[in-house]
Amino acid sequence: MEVTSVLDALFRWIHIVAGVVWIGLLYFFNFVNIPFAAKMKEAGVAKTTVPELMPRALFWFRWGAAWTWVTGVLLLFLVFYHGGIMFEGGAGWGTNGFVMLAVVFGGVFVYDAIMKSGIGANPKAAGTVGFLLTAATICGMEYWADFGYRAYVIHTGALFGTIMAFNVWFRIWPSQQKIIASIKAGEAPDAALLALAGGRSRHNTYLSVPLVWTMIDAHTIVGAASPAVLMVAILVGWHIVFQLYKKSATVEGV
Repeated sequence: MEVTSVLDALFRWIHIVAGVVWIGLLYFFNFVNIPFAAKMKEAGVAKTTVPELMPRALFWFRWGAAWTWVTGVLLLFLVFYHGGIMFEGGAGWGTNGFVMLAVVFGGVFVYDAIMKSGIGANPKAAGTVGFLLTAATICGMEYWADFGYRAYVIHTGALFGTIMAFNVWFRIWPSQQKIIASIKAGEAPDAALLALAGGRSRHNTYLSVPLVWTMIDAHTIVGAASPAVLMVAILVGWHIVFQLYKKSATVEGV
């Protein structure tokens, strides 16, 4: 049995389990906890419930994100870089390929800058800009850097996953630490921190459904004919999340 096969199976196992923990809690926060938090505030029990619940949930949330991202990158190295299945038509690593790799893993800083700008204050404008930049990245990987079909699909997922992990560790978790401390002290949390943590969590929810599609489609031929299929899947994924948010607002407790 080859070592690479063992590592492939091990990394995939950890990647999926950690991803289930991470995304499961992400959906709990966005589709269950947000509506419930309003009820807790009305009942006046947030001071006791939030400091007990959130640190526990956020522990598994942030470490699930970390292990999902790390094992995802390890799989990229093992399957695509070491495995030699990155490029079409016998092309190899060149300047274009390295540039697009930098875009994939450095795109998070562009995203963060956009969200901090005036564009970020307008969800429709931010979504439009984000989609156009993502489409440009997909086309760059396919037509400029000659990434193979599986490679540009999974690297789109890596772009989304990197943004999501960054949000968890550098935007959501630091904000939540201050929010929890304020609630525990009986003080009103900073509205800006609430908006930051809630907004980035919402972005992660929208990115998660297309990300799951890239994980599946990297093993199929559904979109092999054109990158447009991947772009449509991203839009469909965003619409699914939009509908889930609408539904979550209507679900009532006993």
